[in-house]
Amino acid sequence: MPKFDAAFDPDSYAPVAERIRLFYERFPSGRIITDLVGRQGGEVIFKALVYREPGEAEPAATGWAAEREGDGDVNEVACLENTETSAIGRALANLGFTASTRRPSREEMAKADRARGRLTLARSATAGTTLQARANALHDLVELVALAERKGLPRRRVEVLRSHTTGSRPLPLPRVRRLELRLRAWLRRQLM
Repeated sequence: MPKFDAAFDPDSYAPVAERIRLFYERFPSGRIITDLVGRQGGEVIFKALVYREPGEAEPAATGWAAEREGDGDVNEVACLENTETSAIGRALANLGFTASTRRPSREEMAKADRARGRLTLARSATAGTTLQARANALHDLVELVALAERKGLPRRRVEVLRSHTTGSRPLPLPRVRRLELRLRAWLRRQLM
């Protein structure tokens, strides 16, 4: 099973900022309230409440989000802010503001991609260095290189990476995994 869902294209998902813009366009006197529910053990939890009109006693929609500090580049430096943004995105999606054909926000999909990467690396570590594990890792690396090329990775770098995946001397599995991690980090930076 591939470690990377090549179908995840960040450009297919609207950022939360676009949902916020649409909300205030439709409900100029509306309000969005956020609440830091918890922050302990490296986990941050936010709740967002969305009101369409000033007099509403109950929120029209709510949204929750949880993130882990240090989980990816964004959460390394702005976990609190990222979690709050995700909660707002969920609340606005629950109210019908998706701003794209897909319900999840770009931020949510980036979180899912980070989690998928962690899970598959953990699985790979226990799979050993069998020939099949190496073949799977190389296949995933090829997919990542193709996605990175579409996202603007310089042509020379793409050629070097491709030569590593098709060369006559097979790369050791730890080297393939390191290249994969570096490519994932580069792709995450393109989302910012």
